[in-house]
Amino acid sequence: MSRTDAILARLSQLHPKLIDLSLDRMLPLLEKLGNPQDHLPPVIHVAGTNGKGSTIAYLRAFLEAAGKKVHAYNSPHLVRFNERIRLAGKLVGTRKLNAALEEVERINAGAPITFFEVTTVTAFKLFAETKADYLLLETGMGGTFDTTNVVKHPIGTIITPIDYDHQGFLGNTLTEIAGNKAGILKRGAKAVMGLQQDESRHVLNRAARRLGITPLWQGEDFHGSEQDGRLVYQDEDGLFDLPPPALLGPHQFDNAALAIAAIRHFGLPVSEAQLADGLRKVTWPARMQAIREGSLRAILSPAQELWLDGGHNAHGAAALARTMAALPPKPLVVIMGMMNNRSVADFLAHFRGLQPVEILTLTIPGESNAHKAADIASAARGEGFSARPMRTIAEAVKAASAHQGARILICGSLYLAGAVLAKNETLPD
Repeated sequence: MSRTDAILARLSQLHPKLIDLSLDRMLPLLEKLGNPQDHLPPVIHVAGTNGKGSTIAYLRAFLEAAGKKVHAYNSPHLVRFNERIRLAGKLVGTRKLNAALEEVERINAGAPITFFEVTTVTAFKLFAETKADYLLLETGMGGTFDTTNVVKHPIGTIITPIDYDHQGFLGNTLTEIAGNKAGILKRGAKAVMGLQQDESRHVLNRAARRLGITPLWQGEDFHGSEQDGRLVYQDEDGLFDLPPPALLGPHQFDNAALAIAAIRHFGLPVSEAQLADGLRKVTWPARMQAIREGSLRAILSPAQELWLDGGHNAHGAAALARTMAALPPKPLVVIMGMMNNRSVADFLAHFRGLQPVEILTLTIPGESNAHKAADIASAARGEGFSARPMRTIAEAVKAASAHQGARILICGSLYLAGAVLAKNETLPD
């Protein structure tokens, strides 16, 4: 076990629950540290169900193309915890991370606090200590009581599309879930909204009005779409004809347009040429990521493809299925694992039109709350798919290799995606 892992293991024992939505434990600890959340560079706060990470990836690419130094906070990580904290463009170094974690641990002095709370406090400390032009801040879950929601005056907020997810914590209806996400809206901060269902839009609009905010709405105040392989973006101030996003999938045109709207609505200093440059260079691991080298790729023939995606709910599955359907036809093999708070049937419902030749299932390595491979296979067969359980990731890829010329897709969980990247020795940077 690395020193970082040992520190994180200690911190995870400070509260009996992994998730306990509240700000009451964080605020006293932040005060002992001098309230670093009040000493940050200008903050853009992002909530929503899907597309948060991709939207932040576009914002970072645009701002960095304009020569800006950008902090970013994302979760969860795929392989190393360092991936959650980006300081002025670079992942936090292990020595700096360990020193900050240990100082926060010392000051907390064993008081009850959840893992995500104490690590977010550490991130705020690091962000306050390191100079940058902007901080892109992703919520972990929800909004109102999310650990990131201690920033009082963001320059802008973004709410990506809202759908059903984490119902045990956020509510069982879109009204309840959207009400929670709306908690990041702040009086005096501009807001940009992604494509929303009517129920969510009503809640967000009502919350914005209470705060005196007039949001910019995707699909009404601004539009972005694929036309002849290009991204055409339009709002009331003009039209841009831009290159397609480097991230694959029809939904990425929506995510890119949302980020462009935020850049323009928040008045950030990015030119059209720099938007184009960012679209060409943007990266975001485990989002329709083509695996072109590594130990897992070596199992396959040159004619076979290996893709990795961390989509893990029904909304993400729908976007993933649309992306796969847009690729040139090939036999499809799906390798999947899921956490047990997700519905296998709801996820796979979107794959019926793709007619995968086989679904190979995995228990996500090291995750006690994962669906068992046998249970996923049984559920998949119940939905009419040919499916069988596998013991290891390598065994699943080897089994998939029996399908000549196949396109192999590994999906269902970011935790599985992380295990795949670790097994393939591909570290996000």
